[in-house]
Amino acid sequence: MNQRSDYIVPILFAVSLIGAYSIYEPFLLSLSVAMLLTMATANIHYKLLNILNSKYLSSSILTSLLIVILFVPMLYIATVGVTYISTINQEMINNITTMLIGHLDEIPMLKEWAQENIQTDKILNIVTTISKAGTTGIAFIKNMLLIILFYFFFNLYAESLFNLIQALLPLNNAKGTKILTEISSTMEIVFYSIIVTAIFEGILFGVMASYFGFNGLLFGMIYGFASLIPIVGGMVVWVPVSLYAWSYLNSVIAITIALYSIIVISIIADTFVKPMIIKFFKENLLKSSTKISELLIFFSILAGMSSYGFWGMILGPAITAFLIAITNVYIEFNEHE
Repeated sequence: MNQRSDYIVPILFAVSLIGAYSIYEPFLLSLSVAMLLTMATANIHYKLLNILNSKYLSSSILTSLLIVILFVPMLYIATVGVTYISTINQEMINNITTMLIGHLDEIPMLKEWAQENIQTDKILNIVTTISKAGTTGIAFIKNMLLIILFYFFFNLYAESLFNLIQALLPLNNAKGTKILTEISSTMEIVFYSIIVTAIFEGILFGVMASYFGFNGLLFGMIYGFASLIPIVGGMVVWVPVSLYAWSYLNSVIAITIALYSIIVISIIADTFVKPMIIKFFKENLLKSSTKISELLIFFSILAGMSSYGFWGMILGPAITAFLIAITNVYIEFNEHE
């Protein structure tokens, strides 16, 4: 009888997991991101809990902060930003493309490429698609709302939830705690460094945009989110702004915007300051003992976003941290064999 139950219980558990997956599959992304955000802010949650002595208050405060940091800026971009983009007409795009093709025609290697790819109709279609994104991005908004909802409840039942996860791991308590701590520490580093660098780079671009008469708040927010995309993120913002300035303001302003974005933000802020921020959070504020390097975090964000889109910046480092932690446990297990 015992031997039968040894097989039946795991089989029934596996069947129940398959059934649960078939039901909850549409929510897995939102659940995973909310779980990882809960792990990233676990220390703050427990500090608030000690001060307020209320799980509901602590969970509500953290959820409100998440809404202010993520949801409000996205809502602002989706409304004001889309309205801003909708003012772009065919004549404006035609002037910019004509100017750009005229300059690229002087470069033999780029002349044919420019004439083939830089066309008013193509760019206008892209602009139209972006302008419609504010009203048609229902799936993304749904994910945002679900993440906020799950995040609140995960914080509310955090202790029971993590005890359950630890109990389900087929490892002893010490090794299970090590894996969860490794992932939590990495998520803390990633979450806080992402927030700080996005705000920092957004302010840098927003101040410059305001100086030249653009909507600094809007372009600062857009650049802040764009900066989360490694390597090319900032270019998505400053290149169109520079081209617009070249066509409708003057070449000096356009060159200034481009040089400022490349030198001050991309090179100084992103290449040198950002790793310092990650290191500062890791060693001073979070007192993290995790051994994952700043460069690995950078590439895990890049890999995550290429596979999962926007939320890959959370999932990439988490999966990488889990891989490192389970590898260390596997190595230790073999050493004791």
